[in-house]
Amino acid sequence: MSLDEEKNAVRERVWSALIDGEISAPDARGHIPDFLGSDKAAELLASTSPWRKARTVKANPDTAQLWVRARALTEGKVLYMAVPKIATIEPFYFIDPANSSLPPAQAASSQVASEASPRVGIEEMRPIDLVVCGTVAVNQKGVRLGKGAGYSDIEVGLLIEAGLVTDQTVIVTTVHSLQVLDEEIPEGEHDFRVDLIVTEMDVITCPPHHRPNGLIWSRMSAEKIAAIPILSARVKNNPN
Repeated sequence: MSLDEEKNAVRERVWSALIDGEISAPDARGHIPDFLGSDKAAELLASTSPWRKARTVKANPDTAQLWVRARALTEGKVLYMAVPKIATIEPFYFIDPANSSLPPAQAASSQVASEASPRVGIEEMRPIDLVVCGTVAVNQKGVRLGKGAGYSDIEVGLLIEAGLVTDQTVIVTTVHSLQVLDEEIPEGEHDFRVDLIVTEMDVITCPPHHRPNGLIWSRMSAEKIAAIPILSARVKNNPN
């Protein structure tokens, strides 16, 4: 079984458990699953020291982390939210609560951000204090699986290369406790681990680990590169 097949087997098992337990809706399969208790996980995250210290947050656009994004804006934190599928040359929405007249929960939604918030390129961004990522499965070592598209790994790789995510940046995920597995999870060299796991019931601090130094081009197909404007632009500007 290949690495990708091993990862998909874990994802399928977790999606089934969430759907069967009515923790997530039946259409959660294939996505970062929204889950019952995502609001409680956001509240627990807000009680942690890394969250309290963070002034600038980068987050994924999925519904599961909407409460986290809204909480960030409520507390006056600057929020960068990834454009879904990194589909534009400027890959992040910039949401500054000091300049927003929208309610935080509205401003933090992916649909509203696409209409009301400016997109920014990496060269315009501030250093990131806290990265919030969506997850399908994770273990207590911090090894995580997303939905399989690889967008979070690319986003973090780009930010590491730009010096905006460093060893001091805390990477966190919010998940349901059923998504935290007591087992080894298959991991590739391009995969980043999380430092903190927050469920609806608990905060789990993961052990120290090594992060990728940036993008690993060999793990990306020509089709993937062509579909992501910021990557295709880099290839065009640096053909070798």
